[in-house]
Amino acid sequence: MDKVLNAIFSASFLFSVIRITTPLMFGAMGALICKQGGVLHIAFEATMLFAAFFGMAASAFTNSLWLALLAGVAGGVLTMLLLGYFTLMLDANVVLTGIALNTLASGGTVFLMYLLCGEKGTSNALQSLTFPNVDIPILKDIPFLGEVLSGHNVLTYVAFILPIFVYILVFKTPLGLRMRTVGESPNAASSVGLNVNRIKFITLAIGGAVTSLGGLYMSMGYLSWFARDMIAGRGFMAIAAQNLGNAAVLPTFITSIGFGIANALAITLQTLSLPAEIFQALPYAVTLIGLAAYSSSLKKGYAGRKIKGRRRNNA
Repeated sequence: MDKVLNAIFSASFLFSVIRITTPLMFGAMGALICKQGGVLHIAFEATMLFAAFFGMAASAFTNSLWLALLAGVAGGVLTMLLLGYFTLMLDANVVLTGIALNTLASGGTVFLMYLLCGEKGTSNALQSLTFPNVDIPILKDIPFLGEVLSGHNVLTYVAFILPIFVYILVFKTPLGLRMRTVGESPNAASSVGLNVNRIKFITLAIGGAVTSLGGLYMSMGYLSWFARDMIAGRGFMAIAAQNLGNAAVLPTFITSIGFGIANALAITLQTLSLPAEIFQALPYAVTLIGLAAYSSSLKKGYAGRKIKGRRRNNA
């Protein structure tokens, strides 16, 4: 037990928390943007998975990180826009469309990987690039703090700075105001001349671009290859983090870190002589518990407002 406690309260554990939180942060911020813009869907797994695959493939065949970044973001954005086309233009059910896209991404990326390198599990046969790690001057030489904060992948630093830009975009810009107006009341937005579907497509494109960076990090930062279903539920965790954060930037940021801690803890606890499956399920159990608590708080809040309304009416 002492060994486990020492592992948890160590610089390497905190380093892994930051590393593991990175794709969750990208996904949660993408989900926040979509939520504020009134676009509800569950295709974040597909978005991240396509971004991870196309980024890896582009880097392998072009030997360019910039083209890989462009290809990965394009893959994620197109996935989001495809969902928008079916749900906004063809009026398809958003949940069923999201499930269909997630299933398409799961099988489609394996099929494409087999065509490219003849493998169905991982893309080790392709020599793909990775985004560089960054050692922060001065900070890297500080004991403990340098071990925790320095030496991360460049996308990790982007992920932890991203909430500032998301806050500015959503709450401090004219575009953000339009997005929030459409998200709160599409009819009111339409009555003042806003093209609701156009704003929602823009929201999907921005949310898709942000979420795609999480997929790119998985195949070109966290790992250096693409693996089948490598997102492993992180898209759903991102949605849960956004819901628990009530689509506010700071609470969503904190909740994402909380899920990152749960994931890092699950990996660390696997050092115990117990079935590994118990700890592998920990992040998903934490997600379910968090969503249950959030749902319960919403019901209590609704019940409280209802009681206050009755009292006012009786008075």
